[in-house]
Amino acid sequence: MNKTKIEWALNPDGTQGYTWNPITGCLNGCSYCYARRLANTRLKERYLANTNLPSLTGNDEDDNLFYKLYPYLKDYPDPFYPRFWPEKLQQPVPKYKTTKAGYIWKPHKAKGIFTCDMSDLFGIGVPEHWTRQVLNVIGYCNLHRFYLLTKQPQNLIKFSPFPDNAWVGVTATEKSTTAQALYVGLERIEAKVKFISFEPLLGETFINMKDIIDTTVKWVIIGAQTKPTVKPKIEWVREIVEACDKAGVKVFLKDNLLPLIKPLMKVPNLSWFGNVFGLRQEFPK
Repeated sequence: MNKTKIEWALNPDGTQGYTWNPITGCLNGCSYCYARRLANTRLKERYLANTNLPSLTGNDEDDNLFYKLYPYLKDYPDPFYPRFWPEKLQQPVPKYKTTKAGYIWKPHKAKGIFTCDMSDLFGIGVPEHWTRQVLNVIGYCNLHRFYLLTKQPQNLIKFSPFPDNAWVGVTATEKSTTAQALYVGLERIEAKVKFISFEPLLGETFINMKDIIDTTVKWVIIGAQTKPTVKPKIEWVREIVEACDKAGVKVFLKDNLLPLIKPLMKVPNLSWFGNVFGLRQEFPK
């Protein structure tokens, strides 16, 4: 696991959290994807060296025969094609240390772990049995908090209910994806904390208090697109924040919104964005 700079991926004590990638690669095809850029540059050789790809036939013996006939497919040229890293499954598991009396549990601090930020745990082309192995580890490691975020809300229902230490979220960018996130995904699942991430926010969402209450969302993240930068309209942000406030839901405004919002933070009747000392960056309990 690695330390992360993602603002909202924090440990329960408020310090910076971690990322964990037992699965990498994604077929969602988002043009703004930072993970794809990394996979095709700095991480390319490492990812291509992993030939643990999704089954082509559903049967290991048939797969082996297929790859013997077409060996070039085993070295799939896309480093961002889904790949499984089973050796990473144990990374969040509490370790034991050796003493003269034998093995004793080594105390661990509770961590906040953004799971599969280099993939989509519930994404297109990710085998269900890969996802279930990851969820089994999450359920076992109940000391930690795991952040799960997907762009495929329709796939969440098959894994519900989720472990209590899993915060389950869906990414939305505008009106249509907001409706899918809320009513195709989050409304239909059981999770202790359900959240929606408007990052990047690319259009008006038309979200309201009833949407949030009906789907039992507890947390909303809002952020802008970067690389290339696309600033959302302040009205889009305000609409979401107002709906959250009416529903009593916590809001996390990412730092990349500061240039957009800072001029308004000193105006008393616009103080819902934050104050002169910083943006609103709240967490559910």
